[in-house]
Amino acid sequence: MTKQVQQLDRVIIRFAGDSGDGMQLTGDRFTADSAEFGNDISTLPNYPAEIRAPAGTIPGVSSFQLHFADHDIMTPGDAPNVLVAMNPAALKANLGDLPKGADVIVNTDEFSKRNLVKVGYAASPVEDGSLNDYRVHALPLTSMTVKALEDFDLTKKDKERAKNMFALGLLSWLYHRPIEGTISFLEKKFAKKPEIMKANVAAFQAGWSFGETTEDFVNSYEVKPATLEPGLYRQITGNTALAWGLVAAGERSGLDVFLGSYPITPATDILHELSKFKNFGVRTFQAEDEIAAIGAALGASFGGALGLTTTSGPGVALKAETIGLAVSVELPLLIVNVQRSGPSTGMPTKTEQADLLQAMFGRNGESPVPIVAPLSPSDCFFAAIEAARIAVKYRTPVFILSDGYLANGSEPWKLPEVADLPVIEANFAEPDQVDFQPFKRDPETLARPWAVPGTTGLEHRIGGLEKADGSGNISYDPANHDLMTRLRQAKVDGIANDIEPLRVEDPDGDAKVLVLGWGGTYGAISAAVRRVRKAGGKVAQAHVRHLNPFPANMAEVLKSYDKVIVPEINLGQLATLLRSKYLIDVVGYNRVRGLPFKAEELADVIRDVINSDS
Repeated sequence: MTKQVQQLDRVIIRFAGDSGDGMQLTGDRFTADSAEFGNDISTLPNYPAEIRAPAGTIPGVSSFQLHFADHDIMTPGDAPNVLVAMNPAALKANLGDLPKGADVIVNTDEFSKRNLVKVGYAASPVEDGSLNDYRVHALPLTSMTVKALEDFDLTKKDKERAKNMFALGLLSWLYHRPIEGTISFLEKKFAKKPEIMKANVAAFQAGWSFGETTEDFVNSYEVKPATLEPGLYRQITGNTALAWGLVAAGERSGLDVFLGSYPITPATDILHELSKFKNFGVRTFQAEDEIAAIGAALGASFGGALGLTTTSGPGVALKAETIGLAVSVELPLLIVNVQRSGPSTGMPTKTEQADLLQAMFGRNGESPVPIVAPLSPSDCFFAAIEAARIAVKYRTPVFILSDGYLANGSEPWKLPEVADLPVIEANFAEPDQVDFQPFKRDPETLARPWAVPGTTGLEHRIGGLEKADGSGNISYDPANHDLMTRLRQAKVDGIANDIEPLRVEDPDGDAKVLVLGWGGTYGAISAAVRRVRKAGGKVAQAHVRHLNPFPANMAEVLKSYDKVIVPEINLGQLATLLRSKYLIDVVGYNRVRGLPFKAEELADVIRDVINSDS
């Protein structure tokens, strides 16, 4: 039978199974092959916090969603067109997200009575008619994989583990993905285990061959490459982009980069990535705890390096005292907070953006810290450079507020030219000064000198006690404390004049409603705004990258619109700051589900606000 190739403009696929089924690897490989093919991509990995969650249960389900298209896309997609369910738990956990008519590929080998009972199925949904609204492909993926590997000298369990590669081969055939990249990946990954390597390659090829010969799939599909700006691209996650941005900041400033870190989900990959760049003057130190990690980073800054620490919300809580010390001694320091669901341990593998107020105020005393928030996985690169620029120029700790969705999600990234990246001037204090004043401030930036220890003539004292203006001597004088407090605040406030103004996208210039976001909500907001405009609605959009201080034109922008909608994955933290500072009653839209917003839900909110204002 000759199969037809059907052209599609985009597809959303979700791979789902037990956390030991290799769904993250499968999704990542399909993503890499799609990126190599030239599609625009956006991904959403979703996995349990436990290293090995209870097998066959809904809490143990791991999934990976990929949206790939022949045009510019902004999100991983609201609902999958295709679900690959490796067991009943994966089917039950994800079925509610599927639109009618979606394709469901089910691994029937795992639909045993025991596995069905685990998730509350009285009978197999594949057989009882409950999946009649979908196009079901019931395939014994596990036994087909074992059969394909019968000539390999492996245990049955080892052969079964390759079922994810069989599924990947089938989907790669179904959507005309290039296969060379995955084969090369497997050859490298299992180079020291040649029999395992050959088995995984064979399973992958067997899945491809099954797609070519089976009658379960009448058509195959093709999504043509996207039209992107010419240049060299690679697939990149937010954590990798942020790590590379920190390396670039070191190169553009001429400073060694020192990371003091303690492993914590979802920030640990930054530590792993930076540890690969010793040849770029990057030093990584895995400390015994969060407090030691930031203490080492601040010590590196005192010594003349670009000190940074990576963590998530619980780690920021432990680092608060040392962040206050960095404010007091006025040294450059980068604090990367990859936000996750809280409070306490919360849902550590799920995304949230509820640490904004913690970054703003989570220290004792008046201790202002600039905050930069990337808006996409690739923007994490540029946000890291911008944060480093501010930290070095103004001698201040700076927060980078990423989040779990950005950290783990991926997209195509056009590699920039190094010469186009900003130069960061360290401007260390000159040696051999007479009567050196360690807290004599630059009249423009209010930054104090950066005096490297051991430099002749720059001997000075630092510490957490209040310092006298200019001399830096310990001071308990009330008037001096008031002055120093106001100077530190004025220094941060003045950064508003050294950052980009808030840019508003308002095509017709006559919208009455503005959607204002920050952080990882950018993609969903942008997709929602597109939908509203396509239907004739008038709406403006802006995204805040600098959260402290706000851009200098923030008040002007906010007061230019009748209604301002602020979607946040928290209970209204940016909205609280805007109401307090600018005395406007913004319309908050808040969900705290551990998941990014869906474009359609935000589009509905925008339409409701527009209609209520008409």
